[in-house]
Amino acid sequence: MGATIEGQCLCGAVTVRAKLDKPILRACHCDMCRRHTSSMFMSVANDPASVVVDGPAKSFQSSDWAERGFCETCGSTLWYGTLHDGAKYLAAGLFPDAAGAEMKIEFYADMCPHGYALAGDQRKLNTEETIALFAQDGA
Repeated sequence: MGATIEGQCLCGAVTVRAKLDKPILRACHCDMCRRHTSSMFMSVANDPASVVVDGPAKSFQSSDWAERGFCETCGSTLWYGTLHDGAKYLAAGLFPDAAGAEMKIEFYADMCPHGYALAGDQRKLNTEETIALFAQDGA
């Protein structure tokens, strides 16, 4: 049993809802996430089966295993999704105060540009550790 979070894109045309048990933020510094967002992609850990997206959302298949969701009207980033299970990892910026979540993990931390860094003592996985984690999870 978790809390329900609700959010929207910049123009409000797309709304999202999901359940979460623990408000956890994740950041990804990989090349594709940075190209998609012009920074890192930050998501709120949620129950993928609970995600509801309403409005003009589109997705782009960015690799053999993943897609990137965006609002067709304003272009806001909505999610990173895995194709093998249909899970959508929702962008933290869709929710007020990033759903009250705390930064817990950074993926591809060794790819983070020198111009910025996240403060805190969250877990920082390098490229090799990130790939190993997702291979272990079946993603």
